[in-house]
Amino acid sequence: MSVLIVIPARYASTRYPAKPLVALTGATGEARTLIRRSWDAACAVQGVDRVVVATDDARIKAEAEGFGAEVVMTSPDCANGTERCAEALAVLGGGYDIVVNLQGDAPLTPAWFVEELVAGLRANPWAELATPVLRCEGAMLDSLREDRAQGRVGGTTAVFGAGNRALYFSKEVVPYTGKGYGAEEPTPVFHHVGVYAYRPETLSAYPGWVAGPLEGLEGLEQLRFLENHRPVLCVEVEARGRQFWELNNPSDVPKIEAMMAEMGLA
Repeated sequence: MSVLIVIPARYASTRYPAKPLVALTGATGEARTLIRRSWDAACAVQGVDRVVVATDDARIKAEAEGFGAEVVMTSPDCANGTERCAEALAVLGGGYDIVVNLQGDAPLTPAWFVEELVAGLRANPWAELATPVLRCEGAMLDSLREDRAQGRVGGTTAVFGAGNRALYFSKEVVPYTGKGYGAEEPTPVFHHVGVYAYRPETLSAYPGWVAGPLEGLEGLEQLRFLENHRPVLCVEVEARGRQFWELNNPSDVPKIEAMMAEMGLA
C-alpha cells in the first residue's frame, strides 16, 4: 500500500503566527526551523513513498524548498490541516492508498509513531481514520493540568472504547481523575498525538462535510469525523524513553528545546 506524508503548514496561525518559521535549537546548538524539523521527522519514517509540505504562504515555501523539500501550494481558505491535506492530495492527482497528515507543530514525533499508525490502519479495514495516542505518565499529566490551570490551550486528550474506537477528543484533560500520580507512573489519561492516517476517499470527502458544534467549540479537526459518524481508530503507541510535546504556544519553545537537549536530539 503506497503511503504519502503531507506536512500542512500555514503562516497565519491564530495562536502563534509564523510558527513554522520559529527556530528550535537542538542538543548540538544547531537551530532549525519548525518546518525543517517536521520535514526531518517525516523523512525518518520507513515505508513512505513521498513526503510533501502543503502551504499557502510564499515564506514557508521558500524556507522548505531551501532545505530540499517538495512543496505543494494550497488555498488560504483551508480551515485546518486535514482540509489542506485533502487539497494537496487533489493537486498531486491521488494515487495513494494511505495519506498521513504529520502536522507541522510536532517535531518530536518519533518515526515509529507514524509507522505503527499506518500499520494500524492497514490491519483495521473498518477504520476510515487512524490517530496515535500516548498514555500519560504523571509528569505529562501534570503539564497538561498546568496548561489548563494557566488558561493555556496545550495538548489534546483522547477517550476511546472497545476495539480502540475513538469516543471523543478534547483540549480539556479527560477523563477526569482527581488522583495524584508519580512522575513516571502510568495514568488513565491519553495524550492525543497530532498525526493522522486517512483512507484517501474519506480524506477527499472531508472538506464537503459541515463542521459540527463540537469541532467549533474544541477547535479540533478530528471531531468532524466523529460528528459525521465516521469510525476513528486510536492506535496506542509507546514513548520508548522519548519525550513528546507539541508546539502550540511561544512558551512551548523552551520546553521542546529542553527535551531535545535531554534526549540528545540534534
